[in-house]
Amino acid sequence: MFIAVNDTSQVAEARRMIGGFASTIGLARERIDQLAIIVTELATNLVKHGSGGHIHARQFDDAEGSGLELIALDRGRGMFDVNRCLRDGYSTAGSPGNGLGAIERLADSMQVYTRPGLGSAIMARVLLRQHSTNRMAIGAVLAPYPGEKACGDHWSYVVAKAGPTLLLVDGSGHGVEAARAAETAVRSFIDHAERPCEAIVDAIHRALAPTRGAAVAVARIDPVAKLVRLVGVGNISALLVQPAGTRHMVSHNGTAGHIAPRIREFTYEYTSLPLVVLHSDGLATRWDFATYPGLTTHHPTLIAGVLLRDHRRGRDDASVVAMRLMD
Repeated sequence: MFIAVNDTSQVAEARRMIGGFASTIGLARERIDQLAIIVTELATNLVKHGSGGHIHARQFDDAEGSGLELIALDRGRGMFDVNRCLRDGYSTAGSPGNGLGAIERLADSMQVYTRPGLGSAIMARVLLRQHSTNRMAIGAVLAPYPGEKACGDHWSYVVAKAGPTLLLVDGSGHGVEAARAAETAVRSFIDHAERPCEAIVDAIHRALAPTRGAAVAVARIDPVAKLVRLVGVGNISALLVQPAGTRHMVSHNGTAGHIAPRIREFTYEYTSLPLVVLHSDGLATRWDFATYPGLTTHHPTLIAGVLLRDHRRGRDDASVVAMRLMD
């Protein structure tokens, strides 16, 4: 769910939509009421301090547990001192200054990435279940083609026996038919996720034959071999981030479901806890983590959100997914 908030009239709509979503995933009534305050503060901050922006909401299930995640994205003035902004009573907009402090108190976890003059990204999570054996932190932000409700980009994630495995798919074109192709790819991925990555992508390729096709990438972190395994067909960008630097991983040209001349796995060694980032061609490719000091140490959701906010082309569906192996 990707919601634009550009003026105060849209705050109530964001609260209603996210409250409805929270109800469908089983959040308790008391927590939904608290969530309404969180959404109100995030949306109001977007208007007051960010000159408008977006809130993305999704259900999550990772090392922290499971529940509802929100990320608010703006390109406004940013924050010079996050800790000071979290104190009740501090404001740069002449308001009571209770917003960020209220979010921090009511959310089960909260993280902020901000740069003065370049905007802010605020992530807040509300838990349904706290404990998890999952060792991954997962983040994803998707935005449909402007004016479309259906998004042709989709993603999925499975903790397979061979290692945590991530899919990103970009259905050809946009709209309902692109979304249908992406959903077909996700179903096939889930059905075959325990297989080797090449076999997963081959199965997706076959499943997509009746559709308009898609670009597909499957990435697996193999903790036994200390490898990231990647199989890609089409224009999905894939990066492996380590303290020593960032490596661009290789996909073959083609369109899964129609033309896939080579379905081949590439492997990349890692020496410390790896971060894998995948994004569709709805994002520009000429960007560098070096221009985002400290971003790669933050939660994958903040990484995904900031990249989509700053590099979304605006003429296609767009998506960024990221996963990090935790201690």
